[in-house]
Amino acid sequence: MSNLSSRREFLVGAASSAAIAALPRQARAAVDGDIDAHVHVWTPDIVRYPLASGFEVSQMKPPSFTPEELFIHTKANGIGRIVLIQMSYYRYDNRYMLDSMRRFPGVFSGVGIVDESGADPGAAMRDLAEQGVRGFRVAPGKTPPDAWIGSTGMAKMWETAADEGLAICPLIGPEVLPLIGDMCRRYPKTRVVIDHFARIGADGQIRDEQLDSLCRLADHPHVHVKTSAFYALGKKQPPYNDLAPMIRRVRDAFGAGRLMWASDCPYQVGPGHNYADAVRLVREGLDFLSVEEKAAILHDTAERVFFT
Repeated sequence: MSNLSSRREFLVGAASSAAIAALPRQARAAVDGDIDAHVHVWTPDIVRYPLASGFEVSQMKPPSFTPEELFIHTKANGIGRIVLIQMSYYRYDNRYMLDSMRRFPGVFSGVGIVDESGADPGAAMRDLAEQGVRGFRVAPGKTPPDAWIGSTGMAKMWETAADEGLAICPLIGPEVLPLIGDMCRRYPKTRVVIDHFARIGADGQIRDEQLDSLCRLADHPHVHVKTSAFYALGKKQPPYNDLAPMIRRVRDAFGAGRLMWASDCPYQVGPGHNYADAVRLVREGLDFLSVEEKAAILHDTAERVFFT
């Protein structure tokens, strides 16, 4: 496919998304269903899309999770649009995510990864934004969190995100939340989306002091939280009702308008789990949420952050 054709497909998809966004909320939901705000895709074609240095084929579990394999789960559960998160197997090579977005115009948005230690991470962000990427995953990895969050490259990323209306999407543990708060004070206009409740409950225990730390970020009006990765938190057992108090606490702090649901596929459909249980918890299992709040969490927040 030529670059011109790819660009034309992307523009058609973007125009379709804009037309849908202009409809009233009830009409939008009828047209495009709910939104899954966090999914990874990859391909076994490592010739066309080679793995980054340090990764081996044996680490790809499952061996394949293409958009077509994803749609088996999403279409059966009323999900119309999806936010793709750049897979770590490819590190800074975002081509498979971008190509997936072009193949299915209007279906996907994207969260990319750039090298924050590179010569100009801001320029890399702007280049990806021109191709439909609306957020950027950041994570400390093996770097001490203080050094990571205090780096020149991280400062440039937060500054660029504010200038361009993009989201910074930290993949962090609860111990890093105070540092994110510091950055929110330095860059109050930067949109932030915390992945997976900041992994609170990943060790099986949902601690009040960690929830307090997450909820303090609600003081910053541009911070959002993904209510996601249910398979990996708390008791880690469907129907995930033990997560309801945490979701309620975060809703009380942020309001439903700053929460978004996500599956974290393909991991949500691993052994002992399935897609339907993850979305059913929000649709049917949380009686403290109003119809409007469920619509915000399942559709409106992700649409506003990643599709406009």
